[in-house]
Amino acid sequence: MARAARPATEPSRGRRVLILAICCVSMVVVVMDLSIVNVALPNIRRELHASAAGLQWTVDAYALVLAVFLVLSGSFADRLGRRRMFVIGLVIFGLGSLACGLAPTIGWLVAARAGQAVGGTMLNPVAMAIVANTFTDPRERARAIGVYGAMSGLALALGPVLGGLLVDAADWRAVFMVNLPIVALAVALIASFVPESRAARARRFDPAGQLLVAVLLGGAVFAVVEGGSLGWASPPILAAAAASVASVIALVFVERRRREPLLEPRLFRSVPFVSALVMAILALCGFQAFLFVITLYLQTVRGLPAWSAGLCLLPIGVLVLLLSPISGRIVGARGPRHPLLIAGLALAVAGIALLWVTPMTWMPALLAAFLLVSVFLGFVNPPISNTAVSGMPRSMAGLAASLASAGRQAGTALGVAVVGVIVGPSLGILSTGIHHTGAEAAAFTDAARGVWWMLAALGIALAVLAVLSTGRWAQATARRAAAEFEHQTAKGDR
Repeated sequence: MARAARPATEPSRGRRVLILAICCVSMVVVVMDLSIVNVALPNIRRELHASAAGLQWTVDAYALVLAVFLVLSGSFADRLGRRRMFVIGLVIFGLGSLACGLAPTIGWLVAARAGQAVGGTMLNPVAMAIVANTFTDPRERARAIGVYGAMSGLALALGPVLGGLLVDAADWRAVFMVNLPIVALAVALIASFVPESRAARARRFDPAGQLLVAVLLGGAVFAVVEGGSLGWASPPILAAAAASVASVIALVFVERRRREPLLEPRLFRSVPFVSALVMAILALCGFQAFLFVITLYLQTVRGLPAWSAGLCLLPIGVLVLLLSPISGRIVGARGPRHPLLIAGLALAVAGIALLWVTPMTWMPALLAAFLLVSVFLGFVNPPISNTAVSGMPRSMAGLAASLASAGRQAGTALGVAVVGVIVGPSLGILSTGIHHTGAEAAAFTDAARGVWWMLAALGIALAVLAVLSTGRWAQATARRAAAEFEHQTAKGDR
């Protein structure tokens, strides 16, 4: 039987593959900048005389802006045009990268990282929408989205490898400057090959909800990052914490009264969606905490150059590339429970294994623990996305997936913030970029055990949520939420 003819306006197969490649490259640059900066932190500390909190903000300013504005940028792209928003995002991201590379002070660098992220928020959700609209055949679309998701996990894991090579070949500014030619090429290719597209009906802008989400996440991260230096009972910290709590309460009242809220309250009646959001936060909190601590350990305790520290993390990227498609196939065949269980247990065992790390740990044993982290990262992303949209009608699936992505960025920011609280003064000692031995190195590895215990706890929590979110009761709550959405949609159409 002959295949059905494709719409006349649909790009050819070669052009569709090229569009997918353009979207993947653009997304890889944005995601990689979440992790590429980690191996440059000791050098940044030394040259810019940054405090430990300054280093945390160098990572968190980027992740926090991504988390706050991810959903908003997707809705703007639906309204203004996805190609136009994609190009604007790339230009802003490139200018932010240039500002990072020229930063004379740590304050300038943190502000430029936030500017980078403003552009980044316009890329990831828009790229996914472009891919979904380019591949109209369901099977091709599933494969394309699988490739896109695998590249995202690979980018996160390979960031430290590329960062280490760039830092040693040039200096820490190169990890930002490398974005410029990639951005320029991507803009040229998008203008030539990516067609414009818009949503048939874009969601309305929700300024109150957007402001409250920014206060919620910004207040929480500020309180955790600055609490140690300003004092946990200091007025700024108490005010930030109070504002964060108040914004949660306000969101409940404000979003329930809007016709198209930024945070759709009915989504939170689905146990799988809530579980996916929590798991996204926990998973990236754990990975970013691991990455932040282990790159400092490799460079300042073990004395490795940046490129060697990056190469130690290379197996994570390789295994993520191999395991993500396997995880996706298991999700398609048997559901998300088993990959989530594998991911949670791998993280828990990795955290327990890292408890024995000392300044003189045998390197093969350390790399074995890294492999457990790669199993966790390779298996965790596809089932989280699947769980988020489980049972949701198509009208809500995109929003649910976007919120899960925002949860990942929030987890990244919180992971770095919590590390500062756990590791404490030893983080400031070892972030000078100097190879430390003796008592200082031992103090750091002793303090880091708190981070490894956290990883073990997060892994157990992921495993528990894997079971709770995939049971019959959880699926029933998703079906009820979906039925309510469909009923409300039908009521609005009449």
